[in-house]
Amino acid sequence: MKLQLAIDLEDIQGAIDLIQKTKDSIDIFEYGTPLVINFGLEGLKKIRAEFPDITLLADLKIMDVASYEVNQAFVYGADITTILGVAEDQSIKDAVKAAHEAGKELLVDMIGVQDIATRAREIDAFGADYIGTHTGYDLQALGQDPGGIKLTAAEEIKSANPDLLIIGGAISTVDDPATAAAEFKKLLG
Repeated sequence: MKLQLAIDLEDIQGAIDLIQKTKDSIDIFEYGTPLVINFGLEGLKKIRAEFPDITLLADLKIMDVASYEVNQAFVYGADITTILGVAEDQSIKDAVKAAHEAGKELLVDMIGVQDIATRAREIDAFGADYIGTHTGYDLQALGQDPGGIKLTAAEEIKSANPDLLIIGGAISTVDDPATAAAEFKKLLG
């Protein structure tokens, strides 16, 4: 199981500092949507320059103009980017094609998808590298599951055996992110 750290509520230097502290335990670093909105892909480029050897995901949540946006993520340093599962089938197919032609990967984010099982089968047939289930912050705030990933859920997570586990605040908002990341790696890795 790969561990991905969602970096959402930082500035670029804060993201760099967090990556430096956790890079020994994390497999994929997510340049989160708030960073994309606040700092654009130039921020991603700065992180890539600082860390040429990490795996970097740009959480663009693409909805349209898929080939162009996927390629832009890669031009600025991403190894993986995201498209929404509610996007048009052709957009997802174009995103998969663009990612694979570039030798990169695509994650399809299922936020907002009502029939996840059916849509996941469709998207899997399109050749996506990852299909991510996702309860957004707005619904988590209302108490809908799943909430944020916590160490106390380690056994449940291990039994589900996902290819990729995305962790955010349980690492990024604690006093010692390096120790928290190492604990996740030890329990789940």
